[in-house]
Order: sequence, then structure tokens, then C-alpha cells
Amino acid sequence: MLLAIDAGNTNVVFALLDGREIRARWRIATDPRRTADEYAVWLNQLLMLEGHTIADVDAVIIATVVPRALHNLQVLAEKYFRTPPLVAGQAPVEWGIELDVSEPASVGADRVVNAIGAHHLYAGDLIVIDFGTATTFDVVDYTGAYKGGIIAPGINLSLDALVAAAAKLPKIAIAPPESRSVIGRTTEAQMQIGVFWGYVAMMEGLVARMRAEIGRPTRVISTGGLAVLFNDNSDIFDAIAPDLTIQGLALLHERSVRI
Repeated sequence: MLLAIDAGNTNVVFALLDGREIRARWRIATDPRRTADEYAVWLNQLLMLEGHTIADVDAVIIATVVPRALHNLQVLAEKYFRTPPLVAGQAPVEWGIELDVSEPASVGADRVVNAIGAHHLYAGDLIVIDFGTATTFDVVDYTGAYKGGIIAPGINLSLDALVAAAAKLPKIAIAPPESRSVIGRTTEAQMQIGVFWGYVAMMEGLVARMRAEIGRPTRVISTGGLAVLFNDNSDIFDAIAPDLTIQGLALLHERSVRI
């Protein structure tokens, strides 16, 4: 079985796959100081709860945007799963898609993996929106080529910056306002309107501009933890793919094994 690891700025997601079928997934806060031994103890317990053991894993693939976290994840694969891991974006792993941008080496591994997964699952031109620490908008054309995109502050990051910079503003939850009105009557309501509907307006405006620039019918695919929340409050999304990065990693592993 394959252990796919997606190490982001906020969380590391581990998924156990049998072929392309996800059997289990787990999430832990990203901490570059966390050792391979600590990962192994944690994973061993979770694998047993799902009826598996460490011995069931015979392959590991890693995508990370946190370079300092990579070493301990590689040690985890080699020491406990007894297999050299594949690392997305490093030899011998080949992306298998064109990165049609000015600086291909600077594109985050998670964004390329999302492009691979999205092109496999959906036909035509695509905009992939990934809600993470940052919110990324990525354009994948009908041939599967990655054409570029947008990086915006994630909604939680935006809220944290607002609260940190304004001494009298309280911490609020990320949720749709109770009323559809955009004229708040309390400080909390005004903040919630500004953060939530402001973010929706930003997404809808950027997607409209991207679609106009692409000039062809384009589907919008959303992924990441807040994808469902925004899907219920905007009509820009054509599909939600919560496991898009993991599915892309599984496809990348298949290609690398064939090579």
C-alpha cells in the first residue's frame, strides 16, 4: 500500500491508499522539529486503529512546501517503512505535465500535484482553488499544462492579521453571517461580513477575471478544508475535490513506478 504525505505550511496530511482508493487519512500540525520517531509512534497507533500495520506500507511519496520538514519525513520512510520515498519535484519523479510559467522550479509541489489530479478527473480548461494557509488559484488548460495562477492570503491568515493589528477587535470564528445583510450592527457582525463576504467577493472577482482572460469555457474545482463552506455561499464552483492533492500524489506515484 502507498502512504502519500502532503506537508503544508499548517498541517501534514498522511493518506493510506490501496491503488487509487484512499483507505484512511490523518492530519497533524506541521512542525519541522518533529522527528521521524515521533511521526512513527503517532502513525503506528493510527494504522492499528484502522486495522493496518506499518508492514502494510510498501511505498511512500511526499509533497512538501516546507523544506525543513522533508528530512524527517524521508527518515520516517526509510527507517520505519523500509522504503526510499519518492519526493514530488525531485528526481526520479517526473511531473508528466508542462509547467508553462516563467520560473517552473518555483511552483509549489502541492500546486503541480493538484494540477495533475484535476486534469485526470475533469476535462477541459480548469481553475483549481485550494484553500490552505494561502488560497491559491491555478489554471490548468485542456491539455493538462499548468499555466500559472494567483496566490492570496488564506482567510484565516487575513483574520489573524486583522485581529493582531487592531487592538480592540475580537477574535471571531470563520462562518457565514447569520443575516444576508452586509450592513453590520455590531463590531463582531461587521468583522464577519468583511472577512467572509469580502473573501467571497474576492474569489468571485478573481475567477471572473481569470475566465475572461482564458477566453474559453472553464470549470472551477475547489479543494482544501474550507471548500465546502464557500461552496454553500457562492455559485462559482463546479466541483469540490477534497482529496485532490492526495489523488494527484497517487497518480504521480503510478507514473514514477512505470518509468
